[in-house]
Amino acid sequence: MQQALYPSYKIVLVDDEAPWLRSLGIILERSAGINNIVKCTDSRQVMDILATRKVGIVLLDLTMPHLSGEELLAMITEEYPDIPVIILSGMNQLSTAIKCMKLGAFDYFVKTDEEDRLVKGVLRSIKMLDLQRENIEMSNQFLSDTLHCPEAFREIVTNDPAMLAIFKYLELVTKSNQPILVTGESGVGKELFARAIHVCSKCIGPMVSVNVAGLDDAIFADTLFGHLRGAFTGASEARKGLVENASGGTLFLDEIGDLSQVSQLKLLRLLQEGEYIPLGSDRPKRLEARIVVATNQDLLAKQASGAFRKDLYYRLNIHHVCIPPLRDRKDDLPMLVDHFLNEVVQLLQVRKPGVSREIYLRLANYAFPGNVRELKSMIFDAASSSKSKMLPVTAFEKVLGQSGKNLLSAGNRSGGQHNFFESCKHLPTIQEAIESLVSEALVRAENNQTLAARILGISQPALSKRLKQRQKMTK
Repeated sequence: MQQALYPSYKIVLVDDEAPWLRSLGIILERSAGINNIVKCTDSRQVMDILATRKVGIVLLDLTMPHLSGEELLAMITEEYPDIPVIILSGMNQLSTAIKCMKLGAFDYFVKTDEEDRLVKGVLRSIKMLDLQRENIEMSNQFLSDTLHCPEAFREIVTNDPAMLAIFKYLELVTKSNQPILVTGESGVGKELFARAIHVCSKCIGPMVSVNVAGLDDAIFADTLFGHLRGAFTGASEARKGLVENASGGTLFLDEIGDLSQVSQLKLLRLLQEGEYIPLGSDRPKRLEARIVVATNQDLLAKQASGAFRKDLYYRLNIHHVCIPPLRDRKDDLPMLVDHFLNEVVQLLQVRKPGVSREIYLRLANYAFPGNVRELKSMIFDAASSSKSKMLPVTAFEKVLGQSGKNLLSAGNRSGGQHNFFESCKHLPTIQEAIESLVSEALVRAENNQTLAARILGISQPALSKRLKQRQKMTK
């Protein structure tokens, strides 16, 4: 199978010494997996290469015949200011380095003496270009109302604007290879978002998930990085780690907030260096998977208290989404209830029961500490234990208690039907009666338009239209 090119654009190596070019190409590929390389021994050809190929970075020798490195640097920064130019020199002269930086060089390295720093400098320039491209795409696409990968979010049932904004953000950031941090309370569906990220990334490899909360330092390293045969007592055969199993795909680490300081450091090195060493080996392997991490803890507070490494926090927080709790998106309740009822019907092969308005009102007045997971458990329990055509309210009382009880008969607290007619000398007009009913429904539903529409027995768009008409009349 043909090896994928990395990065997606060309890196041009310019030096009149062909053996040095070959050596540099080998160093970049072995140390950083960089193989999308063009070698050029004639400095006069460089500008033509830039004009005809998709070039991202230029590594440029200073001392060459025909066009010197300094002359070529000035030409490149003038015509292609967005292309980083890294200068390579056989002389360790501060004055030369300063001059090149003033001409616009991205970095300056001494040949043979600074190979490790050179590789890190190239990787740094790649990351910078990726972030620039990501920012441009975000500015161009974020105002669009269209999802480019709707199938990735099919498992997440919502019409909430905040959730849809998260979808759009994830579509954009999955184009980079940076880690993604997903936070939110227990039960909001963080793993569903991890799966959506995996699908959005269009990975050719698998998604591999692990809950790291119960892993001690040794097991954490062995689970992620694997080991060679004989690496420790009982290691009778070699085993690949999850990082390698997820190559070309996504590695999802759940409950990241519970990692010890030692394990945090190991994860930091994996993210920072882009490589890892299996237990018992002395040969590093490249990280070739996207890392997605999740937690229900406040990592900012944990790093402030010293329980979570500050450098790891900032490394993970490059792309961060916080999933809102269910209590902040109550308009999704009818959709979610219907979705879970359909799952029950398919699983148990029973007729789909109906849901009364009182149940919706009681759900709307419940805080859902367990979020969507708790709602799913409620619906599955109520639907599987009932054989009636309608879900019984009593099936929810054990969890909901008295929250929202008798809301449908609570008209007296805000001018119900009896008080309304007693306070009027004449019967209200039909329009006045409609306005009163709409106001009462909104009060009982705590301004949740979806639930208010259900109380009134009309569609939510119909209620929304009436409210807009009322707003126009009052102006």
